[in-house]
Amino acid sequence: MSQWTASVGAAPLARLLEPRPAPGGGGRRVPAYRGLADGVRLLVLEGRVPVAARLPAERELALALGVSRTTVAAAYEALRAEGFARSRRGAGSWTAIPEGHALPSRILDPLPPDSAGTVIDLGCAALPAPEPWLTRAMEGALAELPAYAATHGDFPAGLPVLREAIADRYTARGVPTMPEQIMVTTGAMGAIAAAARRLVGLGERVAVESPSYANVLELFRETGARLVPVAMRDNLGGWDIDAWQRVLRDAAPRMAYVMPDFHNPTGTLVGDEQRRALVETARASGTVVVADETMAELVLDADTPVPRPMAAFDRGGTVITVGSASKAIWAGLRIGWVRAAPDVVRRLVSARAYLDLGSPVVDQLAVAWLLRGGGWDQAVATRRARAAGHRDDLVAALREQTPDWEFTVPAGGMTMWVRTGDVSGSRLAVAGERLGVRVPSGPRFGVDGAFESYVRLPFTVGGATAKEAVSRLAAAAHIVRSGGGSDAEGAGLFVA
Repeated sequence: MSQWTASVGAAPLARLLEPRPAPGGGGRRVPAYRGLADGVRLLVLEGRVPVAARLPAERELALALGVSRTTVAAAYEALRAEGFARSRRGAGSWTAIPEGHALPSRILDPLPPDSAGTVIDLGCAALPAPEPWLTRAMEGALAELPAYAATHGDFPAGLPVLREAIADRYTARGVPTMPEQIMVTTGAMGAIAAAARRLVGLGERVAVESPSYANVLELFRETGARLVPVAMRDNLGGWDIDAWQRVLRDAAPRMAYVMPDFHNPTGTLVGDEQRRALVETARASGTVVVADETMAELVLDADTPVPRPMAAFDRGGTVITVGSASKAIWAGLRIGWVRAAPDVVRRLVSARAYLDLGSPVVDQLAVAWLLRGGGWDQAVATRRARAAGHRDDLVAALREQTPDWEFTVPAGGMTMWVRTGDVSGSRLAVAGERLGVRVPSGPRFGVDGAFESYVRLPFTVGGATAKEAVSRLAAAAHIVRSGGGSDAEGAGLFVA
């Protein structure tokens, strides 16, 4: 590679590097230049600094980090020796990948089924299908398919029968809804992508919770939005409404993306009053709120009070609600939806002509079959029971094997946010993958490298598998503390 395709400034690179706990953590002391080189290498392999990006000049980075120029020069030399940087006299240095390494990515395909016996995949927050409900839904869909097969099969807004069933379910939850307020999409990501592409212009601001769902953050980056993070309260305390009011007033974002129901990754459930306050503040600032309710039905503790949907507090078209069958039923059932004002739905539908045209008819019929009395509630109940058992097994294993790690047990959803103490989450993920357990590190869920001392753990394995997964993570933490785990080979992770 003869020239860079991007650049990373000294100040942004320093922000990505500064929060990292030292890899020694009680083990051998790592020289400053070695720690800097390892940090840059890890950022490259995680995809948070692009390959072929021009690195800052030695003097600029030294000033930004508060270290000597000699330290930066030695780090660059180490990166060149290992193939993670290249230089040309008079042109500077840029990041690279040694031969034999796969190009890094923020998102990597999930593990193939034949790896299940050797690798425990905690990168994907999804469970197997709740049977027999999925099979019955597909059989019901096929029985109804002939009538639709006789048509063109193109339904950009979604099948009328499914739009009506979704609208009826919102009405039953206390939010009167007409079918004209529903657009069926290809999963929740399709719904969020449609809203982002139609409503947010290049360079416009989008306020997001911090941390937030990794795949949605990447989606917004790809569409050219400018992300404005708003910190969540600790210990599942919900939103910091004062911070949201400041951001919406001062930054005037075009859109705010939030997950009020068992937030991914933290598991937070936001109460009614915070929902009301955010909607009122957004309406006053002219900000559209996209409320992602994909986890809303995954209540794992029966005594948990269920708040009202965000749309219940909306009096003027401020809220766009996103829902999905993928988390409540099965990730392979790629059906999501948008609930919004009819004029917004019409605008979103018109954009599908140059997006995906529509969602699969058979899958839509299956979801409609479930919602119209075919077993939706029973399937969700099966899902809840399995996730709750896995959560409890995971919590017990963590408390036994990693007593210094900190977390608050969420009352629902599919994920838990775990603070790993003095261990870097990124380095833990790298060492863990070498030991046969894949886990996404905290920075994937933040903006500009935050949450280095966190990992997200999903409720996808239980029993002996959960105990073994935590055992491998505990062993990985020991490797990191003793000064190992700096080779970030294979650090890319699929995050769902």
